[in-house]
Amino acid sequence: MADVKLAAETRTEFGKGAARRIRRDSKVPAVVYGHGAEPVHITLPGHELQLALRTPNVLLTLDIEGKTQLAIPKAVQRDAIKGFLEHVDLLLVTRGEKVNVEVYVHTEGELAPGAYLLEHVLSTLNVEAEATHIPESVTVSIAGLEAGDSILAKDIPLPEGTTLVTDEDAVVLQVLAAQAEEAPAEGESEATEA
Repeated sequence: MADVKLAAETRTEFGKGAARRIRRDSKVPAVVYGHGAEPVHITLPGHELQLALRTPNVLLTLDIEGKTQLAIPKAVQRDAIKGFLEHVDLLLVTRGEKVNVEVYVHTEGELAPGAYLLEHVLSTLNVEAEATHIPESVTVSIAGLEAGDSILAKDIPLPEGTTLVTDEDAVVLQVLAAQAEEAPAEGESEATEA
């Protein structure tokens, strides 16, 4: 799990105009909340935050005016067209605290020979893990699976200290037989004349 240190500044200006000025300075407006404390409005360096958020479930060590706090991203708002960060909500965490997060499911191996398709019914699993040991993803083998085979949430190996929150009988992956396209019957034309 990645641990990224970011220097944060508290902010006193709010609203669209203030947010635009912050983003123009290559920074991102954010709010930090949790543990019953009052929300703290901060600005974070835009480029460093963008790089940090490439890692799923990144643990951020925030230096807010000399005080260090741990946080994980809870909600990230991006511009729909250009993709730049508009605002980030961060949840305060402490070492040893358990948090619920989503982790991506990756596959490895090849399906059995034949015309099979792998359907990802769920691309993520909800798990509970210690805030400082959140897995980036989980990996499951699909080697040799054939049509009709499926992998349930309980079949996916989780790292030590991580427990499954998703329903254990939920289908995560299933293998389907590829459907051949039917050719038109003899005598039928593809287009009808008027």
